[in-house]
Amino acid sequence: MTTLPQSTDKKLGLVIDLDTCVGCHACVISCKGWNTENYGAPLSDQDPYGADPSGTFLNRVHSYEVQPEQGAAQLIHFPKSCLHCEDAPCVTVCPTGASYKRVEDGIVLVNESDCIGCGLCAWACPYGAREMDQEEKVMKKCTLCVDRIYNENLPEVDRVPSCVRTCPAGARHFGDLGDPDSDVSQLVLERGGVDLMPEQGTKPVNKYLPPRPKDALPEFDVLAPFLDPVIAEPKGFLGWLDKALEKI
Repeated sequence: MTTLPQSTDKKLGLVIDLDTCVGCHACVISCKGWNTENYGAPLSDQDPYGADPSGTFLNRVHSYEVQPEQGAAQLIHFPKSCLHCEDAPCVTVCPTGASYKRVEDGIVLVNESDCIGCGLCAWACPYGAREMDQEEKVMKKCTLCVDRIYNENLPEVDRVPSCVRTCPAGARHFGDLGDPDSDVSQLVLERGGVDLMPEQGTKPVNKYLPPRPKDALPEFDVLAPFLDPVIAEPKGFLGWLDKALEKI
């Protein structure tokens, strides 16, 4: 079985703002694209245009309707990927050592050449964050785009996970959560970031920022801008045409 490092130099991870995520799935598409086009083993699809398509994804977005005790119901979009846990059960259960946690940055990875596809890590992960690639017959998971974040050939602005770079709503943040002065750590402190399923004792590095409560429904008509006339009296050609039609 694989052993976990006693400590890591960094705790690189994601902070996901559930109040900002709009469920557009841009992060899902960019993750699939980047890893399929640039990663050593592509993320396969089976019968993608057929009646029963399936495929391998490292990041998925689930949507839930939540009814608070007070206020209006909310639609919560919940992105989920590997949380790079400090006490990662997927690592310690691996019989070949294919699954491991890096000392230098805390990222949990899979050495696919050593993976035998037994699926024990998927059973051990309480978050369902690992997937068996049906073509490669090995386990796949989020790598935090390790091939991007250290790539000095990329502009500095692009040295973040593909999902973070792509998110149009700015709901995804990346950084060192082991540094209390980092931007992501300060964001977690300010917004009360939480662990996913803390009762599992895995100590996930990734954090979620809870959605802000919506006290009441918005007091405006969303169709109002489309119902009001643009101008009271048309001018120019439209004005002439309007007067001409009145005489018919």
